[in-house]
Amino acid sequence: MPPASAGRSASDARDRLLETLRPVVESAGYELEDVTVTSAGRRSLVRVSVDTDGPGGGIDLDGVAVVSRAVSEALDADDAAFAGPYVLEVSSPGVDRPLTEPRHWRRATGRLVEVPVGERTVTGRVREVTDHGVVLDVDGTERDCNWAELGRGKVQVEFNRPNSDDASSDDAGSAEAEKRQQ
Repeated sequence: MPPASAGRSASDARDRLLETLRPVVESAGYELEDVTVTSAGRRSLVRVSVDTDGPGGGIDLDGVAVVSRAVSEALDADDAAFAGPYVLEVSSPGVDRPLTEPRHWRRATGRLVEVPVGERTVTGRVREVTDHGVVLDVDGTERDCNWAELGRGKVQVEFNRPNSDDASSDDAGSAEAEKRQQ
C-alpha cells in the first residue's frame, strides 16, 4: 500500500496543474472542467476536459486545437506544474458527465435527466435553471428542485428527442422523420 504522502502528492500535483491550466483555458474562451494524469509507459497521459457555457455549449475541433496548443505551451514552459514526456488529450466532458454545477444544468436545458431529489430518484426534462435550483418537467408536471435537495444528475440519451419546432404531425414532417431513420 502506498504511503499517505503518495496520495497527497498526486493530489497536490493535480491541484498545481488545475491552477496552472485554468487561466490558460479561460483565456482561450473555455472552462476547465478537469485534468487527469495517468502513466502510459515512459510517458504520462494528460487528459484535459474543457467546455463552454456559451450558446450551444460544447467545444468544436477548432476550439480543441486552440486549447491544445495553449495547454501544451503552458506545460512545456512550467516544469513546476508538470515535468517529463507526456501525451496531451483535450476533449469535452461528454454526455456521461454528472450534472453537479449550475453551468452543467444550464447546458442540459431541454434534455431528459435522471437525478436524486431528496429521498427518491426522478426522471424529467430540464425546463429552467434559476439561482435557487432547477425546474424539471416530470410527467407533465413542473417540479421546482432547489440546489440543496438535488443530487448528481445524469443526462439520458434520447434517440427520438422531442423538439419544439418538430413538424412530425404533418405529412412532410413524417416523411422527413422516416428518411432520417433509414
